[in-house]
Amino acid sequence: MSSNRLYTYDNNWRAFKALIASQYSGQSVDVVKDFKLGQTNTQPAFLQKFPLGKVPALETTDKSALIESNAIAYYLSNDQLKGKTALDQALVIQWLSFADNEILPAAYAWVLPSLGAIQPNKQAIERAKTDINKILDYLNGHLLTRTYLVGDRITLADIVVFVSLLQVFQYVLEPSQRSPYANVNRWFLTLSNQPQFKKVLGNVKLCDKAVTADTARTQKKSESESKKGKKEEKKAAKQQQEKTKKAEPKADLGGDEDEDDGLSLEPKAKDPFEAFPKGTWVMDDFKRFYSNNDTDKSIPYFWEKFDKQNYSIWFCNYKYADELTMVYMSCNLIAGMFQRLDKMRKNAFGSMILFGDDNNSTISGIWVWKGSELAFTLSPDWQVDYESYEWKKLDPDDAKTKTMVKEYFEWEGGFDGKKFNQGKIFK
Repeated sequence: MSSNRLYTYDNNWRAFKALIASQYSGQSVDVVKDFKLGQTNTQPAFLQKFPLGKVPALETTDKSALIESNAIAYYLSNDQLKGKTALDQALVIQWLSFADNEILPAAYAWVLPSLGAIQPNKQAIERAKTDINKILDYLNGHLLTRTYLVGDRITLADIVVFVSLLQVFQYVLEPSQRSPYANVNRWFLTLSNQPQFKKVLGNVKLCDKAVTADTARTQKKSESESKKGKKEEKKAAKQQQEKTKKAEPKADLGGDEDEDDGLSLEPKAKDPFEAFPKGTWVMDDFKRFYSNNDTDKSIPYFWEKFDKQNYSIWFCNYKYADELTMVYMSCNLIAGMFQRLDKMRKNAFGSMILFGDDNNSTISGIWVWKGSELAFTLSPDWQVDYESYEWKKLDPDDAKTKTMVKEYFEWEGGFDGKKFNQGKIFK
């Protein structure tokens, strides 16, 4: 028997709704294993089925196509989840609309700056906190005499509202802030401990202390080390160091295996790239040439001077395009990344482009920096944003790389069918 096919990237919270619903209904769902955001969803075969290129997207067992996470979750729900009576069905839809229109805007405005995903705006964050408290107060009153939002059993209303509040409970809502909402807490914990929820989400850990951009950066560093292994990171950094006879001891990236050592630098070492070979390419010289000449001159100049032995070219693609909303917010996301990477400027150059329009956009870019490895692991200060992107090292001798460099440096070209909106240069 064929299954429904769900296209989504890893840990896409919007897809959680559909996956939890399918656990209750028993509908078979296969998550497409080799899906790559920014690649799979830009291919003609995908766009033929889903012209907007958005995910999550569902190909049903009869080859029909569905987009929008609430619609997909509704399709995968059984009668109980949808509501047994006409009134219950209307109430389920009411809560789905409530989640999209009331919860999510406030949750985004509070959680994303705390995670360092967008630049913080104090007034917007405080307003979001106020809105979340109003929402929780409303839910708390509603749940005073109810176990679930609609009727006496779990419905899609519970699933969607729970998922919409998930990151608030995980990252920013501290115990003291949760305590006034006993009914909401009871409801949230009841759902999180249901086997159907646990099958998709695992064990949901509530926030002990609100995450800030700084703590998020530390957490990302820790996650990166657990995935790649600290020994491998140190070994790669040390290999780069040993390539040069001019390596300064004070900028030692090796050292022993003490956990507190990490990849930290001595206070006097201002630049993690100091230990790398100087090479023949002068980055500042190229940046001046790029700034003062048209691209028909500066791009050939780039390839004439580029030192492929000591520098590398990388392509990045934003993992969470489905969560991008207004264009100006996406631009702020790029600007915030540039600001946090300020100390990389001497040894790096990048062109980041926003494609698409409001509520249907992607971000990708071409970067060049000193060294042959991913540069962000060299300094904890550079690790806030990079794990939000997929990174691919490009072959400078490949014709496809030359095309991509030309397009991203010129801001003109085919871009694999993506619609150029605007770009930003890191130099």
